[in-house]
Amino acid sequence: MKTTLKQLITAFLKNILFWILLFAFTRLLYLLFNVAFLRDIDFVSIIAVFWHALPLDISTACYLMLIPVLLITIQSIYPMRWLDIVFKAYVFIFVFIFCSIITFEIGVYPEWKTKLHYKALLYLLHPGEILRTAQTWQLIVLFLLIVIQVGGAFIIYTRFFFMKFLKENRTIWLSLCFFILLPGFLFIGMRGGFQQIPINQSKSYFSKIDILNLAAVNSGWNLMHSIEQNANLITENPFKYFNQAEAKKTVRDLYKIEKDSTIQILKIQRPNIVVFILEGWSADLIESTGGEKGITPFFHEMEKQGVLFTNIYNSGDRSQQGMSAIFGGFPAHPITTITEQPEKCNKLPALPRIMSANGYYTSYYFGGDLTYGNIMSYLLQNGFDKIIDEKDFPSNLPRGRLGIHDGFSLPFFLSELNKQKQPFFSNIFTASTHSPYDMGIEESIQWPKYEKQYVNAAYYSDNSFRKFFEDAKKQSWYKNTLFVFISDHGHNTYRNWPPYSANYNKMVFMMCGDVIRDSCKGLKIDKIGAQVDYAATLLNQLHLNDTSFYWSKNLLNVYCPEFAYYPNEEGIGWIRPGAQYVFDTRFNRDILLEIDSANKSISKEQMIKEGKSYLQCVFQQYMDY
Repeated sequence: MKTTLKQLITAFLKNILFWILLFAFTRLLYLLFNVAFLRDIDFVSIIAVFWHALPLDISTACYLMLIPVLLITIQSIYPMRWLDIVFKAYVFIFVFIFCSIITFEIGVYPEWKTKLHYKALLYLLHPGEILRTAQTWQLIVLFLLIVIQVGGAFIIYTRFFFMKFLKENRTIWLSLCFFILLPGFLFIGMRGGFQQIPINQSKSYFSKIDILNLAAVNSGWNLMHSIEQNANLITENPFKYFNQAEAKKTVRDLYKIEKDSTIQILKIQRPNIVVFILEGWSADLIESTGGEKGITPFFHEMEKQGVLFTNIYNSGDRSQQGMSAIFGGFPAHPITTITEQPEKCNKLPALPRIMSANGYYTSYYFGGDLTYGNIMSYLLQNGFDKIIDEKDFPSNLPRGRLGIHDGFSLPFFLSELNKQKQPFFSNIFTASTHSPYDMGIEESIQWPKYEKQYVNAAYYSDNSFRKFFEDAKKQSWYKNTLFVFISDHGHNTYRNWPPYSANYNKMVFMMCGDVIRDSCKGLKIDKIGAQVDYAATLLNQLHLNDTSFYWSKNLLNVYCPEFAYYPNEEGIGWIRPGAQYVFDTRFNRDILLEIDSANKSISKEQMIKEGKSYLQCVFQQYMDY
């Protein structure tokens, strides 16, 4: 019996069907492993994920069939056993790749709230950090999940979907027609149809609930698209919306200040400065910035001794982005991270160098590994006198998977402060509010529906600060020291805000201590600001020049303009008094554009122009470095 057109098409369609079923199955796993985030979502909406996923799934399957179509054609003309092996090996490799991608996404969604993309690939260069962040049982489950997916899928494929062609069945002319005609159909499938604009992730976005949209977007398609879109970053700004001169003028106008009228909150000009960089502390952890009562009671007490900034937004959602914002005053940007590229980040202004030039001894402590995100390299370039990470802490201190918890790192830090030359500018990056939350404590807070471990970790860290300050007050340097609390970035909380929202990106910033003027203690500054504003705000209190920090503004200047920027995965969040704007470049659409009805000072057009101009100029400067 000779090969028929029906057999060729059947072989093709069976392979297409295999990939679509694999995508659907892995999508089901993604939802099952993140079922905690689906509690308030109706069943119909969850099922709709699979329907809206089909267009991108078909497109992805068509991409994957480019080489198999050639192999099917050759096999139908000259069936050979080694070609069967090549065919199966091809399928096995891409099954492994796809299952690994989806498993990685399953593992990181609770922490990152995103799919695997171009920037996330940079984190895979540090697998040790990923292994340390996850709990042992999670690693075992994820490893077994890959094995089960790949093994099960390959067995099912070879048994039910793979087709053999026998030597006596060959018909050359029919096979050649198949090979000539089918690529055209594949091309139509890859671009999603005959429409003018090729298919993109927007085809799968259908809900206001972010996890449903993420589940619907094909993981392999999304990753390859992200890589392809960012391949030209060296030469072309992907966020160019206006003439560059026009965009620069818009940004310059944002920073215009009527006059300098800075509130001086310090009693002395050169205090010691101790900075607590708070791992993932969201504003939702703080009662006075909108959080629930009782999560961080000691912090709430310390507010009476300081100045709390209640409306501050992070510069990015990764620690390395927070470091360049805090010490370099440089806003984070989508796609990539400046700390990953030493040749660029060494062009940023460096707060530690300025402090050193003005007589400060500078130091940085972290109970974990600073190689993640290339933070160690960045800190070294900043000129710290002393940098201590996990390997430098006493070996007898208990360690979690991510490093030394706050209850042990803070007492060691205190002992180090007692040895340092004054005035000192000393920083410690906390660790316990980062997963896997393995500090071995009983849950003190039971009420959260989401992020119970995170909330309890914050309670633990807050109590660790209480003990630190009880001992610090006994030290001679305490009365001459300014203490700064500032988040490295925000975090998902018990309120489960959408990752693109302002609330998700709202963070913690407070200055406190005996060096605060009595008239300023308990002061709350409600101005809208950003993480990058810390540098200018601090330098102005010390009467030091802040002009090198172009993107940073002095929040204690009465005439300081109010705005905040934060990047999304490939877009922008822009905040003005009574107004919010969120834009996503991938889909070329506004996700959110809201202006309070009583706000007559700004238009929607101005919000869009300001936000896009800011992103354009930030990314252009990054490229120019």
